[in-house]
Amino acid sequence: MESLLTVIIPAYNESESLEFFLPKVIEYCDLNNYKLIIVNDGSTDNSKDLLSEFKYDFLNIINHKVNQGYGGAIKSGIKSATSKYVITIDADGQHHLEDIELLLKEIHNHDADMIVGSRKGQLSSSIGRSIGKSIIRFFAKIMMDIPIYDLNSGMKIYNTVLAKRYLKLAPDSMAYSDIIALAFINHKKLVLEKTIQISPRKKGESTIGLHTAFETLLAILNIIILFNPLKVFLPISIFFIITGLSWGSYILLLGRGVSVGASTLIITSVIVFLLGLVAEQLSAIRKNN
Repeated sequence: MESLLTVIIPAYNESESLEFFLPKVIEYCDLNNYKLIIVNDGSTDNSKDLLSEFKYDFLNIINHKVNQGYGGAIKSGIKSATSKYVITIDADGQHHLEDIELLLKEIHNHDADMIVGSRKGQLSSSIGRSIGKSIIRFFAKIMMDIPIYDLNSGMKIYNTVLAKRYLKLAPDSMAYSDIIALAFINHKKLVLEKTIQISPRKKGESTIGLHTAFETLLAILNIIILFNPLKVFLPISIFFIITGLSWGSYILLLGRGVSVGASTLIITSVIVFLLGLVAEQLSAIRKNN
């Protein structure tokens, strides 16, 4: 019988976590007739040797020769999946396996296209990560209307066909989690959120922190420009023209004539607005394609 779900785990130097977490995942997938794909993303520890010891019909191990990034690893897993749904979980053992069934029921009952496992209200593993996530959420909500809270949750369940369609829009980096959700939302797919539980990391160390926030912000800005460029260009244009008119009016009222600086700001505003219109047309062409 064909599996309804494929569990995808990207792993980079997570041998310590996989040693205790993987047997539980294998037992769970075997019991529920789920497929399991583990992507060893060019690990430099003994992850490859450890994974080679597990041999099951429902288990597919993909070994990247070099590290391709968190998003790159998930992409490899999704491309290899054949089930109706795919779900991603982290290799550090923080996700609860019972939440897999919870999200599967949620996406099936609501005929949704993506369900995000939300960690809202739960403490982050570090202050740095918490600050980084807050910055990302704040910036994303300024740029667009987002119906979910936990954009960068590593536990998401997707419709496999749609996931494969939008993979090219998402980066290979840690920003993948945010961008793939934004891609679904921007294409008017039904994206919902369901609260899940997370446990503290027991083994190994996380490489995620403030340094990934800037990278993610750039990726979000890029995807907004791709889908709705006027969201970026129009506020900038309005800022320049208001500043220019205010400055120019003040100088004019003082009897000093027309301000060169104010005129420059107004012209800049017009140029930015025209660039936004061009970007909007290019965006429309991309969408049609």
